[in-house]
Amino acid sequence: MDYPHVFSPGRIGSLMVKNRIKYAATETNFNTQDGFVTEREVAFLEAQARGGAAIVTTQGAYPDLLGEGKGFRGTMSIADDRFIPGLAKLADAIKRNGALAALQILHCGREGGVDLGYCLMPSVVPQRLSYFKPPREMTPAQIERAVREHADAARRAVAAGFDMIELSGIVGYLISTFISRYTNKRQDAYGGETIGQRCRLMGEILGAVKAEIGDKIPVGIRLCGAEILDDRGGNTLEESIESFRIAEEAGADYVSVTVGWHESSVSVITRDVPMGHWLWVAERVKKVVTVPVMMAFRLFLPEIPEKAIADGVIDFWEACRPMIADPELPRKASEGRVGEIIPCIACNLCFSRLYYHQPIMCSVRPSLGHEAEEAWGYRGFAPAKQRKRICVIGGGPAGLQCAAVSARKGHEVILWEKGETLGGSVLFASQVDKGEDELLRPIRYLEGECRRAGVGITLGKECTPEIVREYHPDAVVIATGARFKTLPAAIDCLNPAQIIGEGKRPGKRALIIGGDGVGVALAVYLLGRGEYALTLIEESGRLGRDVSPFYLWRFLKLFRERGVTLLTRAVPVGPEGKVWTISSPKGEKRVEVDHVIVATRETPEDVREALAGSAPAVYVVGDARRPRRLHNAVQDGYRMGMEL
Repeated sequence: MDYPHVFSPGRIGSLMVKNRIKYAATETNFNTQDGFVTEREVAFLEAQARGGAAIVTTQGAYPDLLGEGKGFRGTMSIADDRFIPGLAKLADAIKRNGALAALQILHCGREGGVDLGYCLMPSVVPQRLSYFKPPREMTPAQIERAVREHADAARRAVAAGFDMIELSGIVGYLISTFISRYTNKRQDAYGGETIGQRCRLMGEILGAVKAEIGDKIPVGIRLCGAEILDDRGGNTLEESIESFRIAEEAGADYVSVTVGWHESSVSVITRDVPMGHWLWVAERVKKVVTVPVMMAFRLFLPEIPEKAIADGVIDFWEACRPMIADPELPRKASEGRVGEIIPCIACNLCFSRLYYHQPIMCSVRPSLGHEAEEAWGYRGFAPAKQRKRICVIGGGPAGLQCAAVSARKGHEVILWEKGETLGGSVLFASQVDKGEDELLRPIRYLEGECRRAGVGITLGKECTPEIVREYHPDAVVIATGARFKTLPAAIDCLNPAQIIGEGKRPGKRALIIGGDGVGVALAVYLLGRGEYALTLIEESGRLGRDVSPFYLWRFLKLFRERGVTLLTRAVPVGPEGKVWTISSPKGEKRVEVDHVIVATRETPEDVREALAGSAPAVYVVGDARRPRRLHNAVQDGYRMGMEL
């Protein structure tokens, strides 16, 4: 076995566990808005258990009937006995597939009250993020009630059949706001200058839960090992580490180490943070506690937690986003099939959709949320009723995904890519900034899937209509991607493919036309390679409207620091020599530039027209259908493969 420490048995409290992998809690928005568990949620967690993890943790369940602890519209509730039957379905689905079932109790505190006009905090501290509700300071009676609600929730979890209980005290949720000096300004028994005083609520909740359910059911807690709130008076590192020792003293049977709050001014879980970067925080915690220590942050490859466990840095690997991307990760790793693991790329699409009140999606696994639907092929596709010959033109993510699914269904598939390397526009995106080479991981995975399924792949050859007709396909799938728009021939301009792919360099004063993800990425790329005076214009009212907020804030910060001129609702009027006039609601602006870069895209209609009639059926997927983002291309390709 390649990972002997990861797959060694362990102990948490009174329980023996079969390996050191715990699927960590994540919200899904799969449940009803009044807090009841749905079959979709059951199927999702059943897949996590079937995949081989020793422990599977539910999403956080809010414990109060008012919904003050509810952070997302589709969060499940544990605030009343009527929720027990649905929770019992979750526990049963997890346990019958060989994993221990853990339920997380989550009062979201300052991030709660999603259906209300307020949220609860230890003190009234202004909210920094727009989707947080206006705060109300908790009264002593409300604090006492919250402690009781957590204990009652634990009792219900045990009644539902769960093996473990987890409390969430991270990122600005209720318990963490009492622990942090940033949000706790109280002068009563639940506040004060010392970390011990501010940990009182945590201690009382742990004590009440343990008293309610006894010692046979392990109780763990997730805490923040480093808040990264120095710019607004958060806890010191030493205070945060001390909170773990206090948690153990209060009865915690294990601790889970996290880093950062949602408003921390440093990247925490994005690709610019190297995998394994935050293990030093867990190592600090390990030195002050004797109970098992877990961590989830940026531990995407099994060799990273394997070494960390071997070195005594952590005791358990918490896998959250990597197991959203592939619940079979533990099984594949244990069987030496690491190349078959669907790789998480830290895009955080799953996370960001929660704040738009949408069910989570995954950029690299379209079957997320459809685990129980046979047509989506999570457990394998049924053979197609009629075997077809399918020609896929284009080796980007949409073409590769379509070819892989089609071949898995038994079709004869051949894929052409005119370039020498598979990947399409991802090849450019992977070069934009540090860490972006992780975007190539799903390309390598999809290439492997195609080859394992028997797809014939031809590189370095453009597929013409004549070649297609020689193949006599039943269906053609056009996945050639989008192309960049052009300006009138008299205007000398470049596009991102020429700059990133061909190595052409614009002059230092550059005007970028198009401020969606492509234009933003191109600006980041150039700023990383020299001193550029950039003007970035976007026709719509919002810059980077298709960029994940987990990344956009960092890019906008970079633009401010480097003096990039940003104009929205702006269009180029035209040049007079090297001076371009830009029109916007603020009036006209004249900008002297050395080069114009066109970063807006369009569909290649001529390709579609040329291939029309080359087969009984011709389809278009990905950016060739409409320029969008990676997850759209992967979804397009997957759905087309399902339909063929």
